[in-house]
Parts: sequence; C-alpha cells; structure tokens
Amino acid sequence: MDNLSAAIARVAEKIALATEAVKKLNLDRTQLENKIEDAQKRIQHILSRLPEQSDGRQLNLLGEAVAPTNPEDDNEPTTH
Repeated sequence: MDNLSAAIARVAEKIALATEAVKKLNLDRTQLENKIEDAQKRIQHILSRLPEQSDGRQLNLLGEAVAPTNPEDDNEPTTH
C-alpha cells in the first residue's frame, strides 16, 4: 500500500509541475501575442506615413523636418 501511495504522490507532483508549465507557456504566448500586435501597429503606422507612389518627395519616416528637394535646382550655375 505504501508503494501505491508513493506512486500516487509522484504522479500528483508530476501533474502539478505540468500544470505550472502549461500556465507559464500560456502567459508567454499571451506576452508574445501582445508584442506581435504592438509590432503590427508600429508597422501600420509607418506604412500610413509612406507617400503615395505618384509622390516624388523624399521619404521621411522619422518625422524630422526635411527641406524639399528640387531636382532642377542643384545649386550649380547654368551655362546658357
């Protein structure tokens, strides 16, 4: 009978360890899902700032002020 009680105790301990492992895995999965969601939001924000394909202006994803460039004016004197 002692062998049976010891076996039941070992099985109960293994079940408790497995239950804790499952809880930890679920928590880790939830954290990873939140990180993925945050990353998707950041990507969507960046994509929303992209100029349309017909827009020839310089791409500025960092939000810094950039002087508009004029390809016709490269500060070199013309020779007419």
